[in-house]
Amino acid sequence: DKTVSLRKDLSEMHEWITQAEEEYLERDFEYKTPDELQKAVEELKRAKEEAMQKEVKVKLITDSVNNFIAKAPPAAHEALKKELDVLITSYQRLCSRLNGKCKTLEEVWACWRELLSYLDAENKWLNEVEMKLKATENIQGGAEEISESLDSLERLMRHPEDNRNQIRELAQTLTDGGILDELINEKLERFNTRWEELRQEAVRRQKSLEQSIQSAQETDKTLRLIQESLAVIDKQLTAYIADRVDAAQVPQEAQ
Repeated sequence: DKTVSLRKDLSEMHEWITQAEEEYLERDFEYKTPDELQKAVEELKRAKEEAMQKEVKVKLITDSVNNFIAKAPPAAHEALKKELDVLITSYQRLCSRLNGKCKTLEEVWACWRELLSYLDAENKWLNEVEMKLKATENIQGGAEEISESLDSLERLMRHPEDNRNQIRELAQTLTDGGILDELINEKLERFNTRWEELRQEAVRRQKSLEQSIQSAQETDKTLRLIQESLAVIDKQLTAYIADRVDAAQVPQEAQ
């Protein structure tokens, strides 16, 4: 009869809700790779959409039960009404939980993508530092040229800490939740090691360039003094030649 049919519809819907809860909400999920995380996001999106589509079915069952109750004897009302209320509550709770979990996982995925973006930006900067260090490795030239290289390196090393702080915070957020923790720790260790090595090398190179500038300045000063001295001697000797002075008359200058 109609009661049996309605109870069958209610039961089938209850079974689907229970299965969806077990499949998407009750299991313990571990995300050790980006592929696993991305797959989980996509699965949860599909589950959320499927649950939303079931709204039509729930509405049909609700209308059928209410129409039956309106015509059936009062004795049949209470049990069916109670089953319908339980179904509606369970369905609404399922949708709410699926929406919440889907939103959380989407935020986690966005967090991971943002972390990769910051790491990529910082590694590009480290590549620039590496190239700059190689360019200043055996720099030749005078004090001015070396000073320009030092200024260029110092400007590059005044790189803001903002990105590195963001990397630290995003990584902490993800690993605290046990998400991609091994992969993130590996990436961070590699990045931090490279960052520290290049920073230390930059400090050493800056000191080396400063010493090179000092040496070049001293050399330039010595050369200038020699040039000035040679100019004076050249002027004196030119005067002697013009006056037809013999070398024997000026033995000191002759030497």
